[in-house]
Amino acid sequence: MSKDKELSASLEDYLEAIFTIIAEKGAVRAKDIAAKLNVKAGSVTIALKSLAQTGHINYKPYEVITLTPKGRQEAKEIVRKREILRDFFVEILGADQDTAEQGACSMEHVISEDLVKRLICFTEFIQACPRCGNDIIKKFQEYFDKNLLCSSGNCDGCLTEGIGRLKEEKQRLRGSSEEITLSDIPIGSKCVVRRLKNSTVLKRFAEMGIGRGAVIEVERVAPLGDPIEVKVRGYHLSIRKDEAIYIIVEKQ
Repeated sequence: MSKDKELSASLEDYLEAIFTIIAEKGAVRAKDIAAKLNVKAGSVTIALKSLAQTGHINYKPYEVITLTPKGRQEAKEIVRKREILRDFFVEILGADQDTAEQGACSMEHVISEDLVKRLICFTEFIQACPRCGNDIIKKFQEYFDKNLLCSSGNCDGCLTEGIGRLKEEKQRLRGSSEEITLSDIPIGSKCVVRRLKNSTVLKRFAEMGIGRGAVIEVERVAPLGDPIEVKVRGYHLSIRKDEAIYIIVEKQ
């Protein structure tokens, strides 16, 4: 465990379990944690006492366990790292969900914030840059599936094809007069931020490090269409509909 890291990987697992159970059930008890992590009650008690001592949870035997503000914030960051890693393994490397989840759960405890940021930027670059896009992800998957052999064996042909796609994309964008906003994107779909039309929205997004090129996934929309729940750069955010109409996007 590093000097600046307060919790061990094991205690982070307990903290994450508490956060997840509260999100699912609204409350958590020791037996819920034991069942989720498949551990004995005695191990849970020891972990809960440690988390209480470090100020991450409020805990008294036989009472409902709650997260402190400190514990909630750290749990969110652990979950965020796991989701970023899992999505990278699935969406970029083409791993299956179980393998990706297992790898992410192991790495979430040791990966630095700098590496997380680089993974996010690389993922956005691959998905949003017209020189790359989903085609290059498919090509990588073919390369991997064929035991590290190029499926085409024709680099010149691939370059010509890529240039052709770029020209087609430029013509399509020039010929399109209809702007698509975040409010037009259906649940479960992803889009790339192309422009922010409102200064207030621009400032708010800038504070979160979100700008042109950011990839947004629409997770859910409230019954009346407001707010829109999205995931961007590993964060789960709520965006009002009157903000979403000023976010010009391109659907992936």
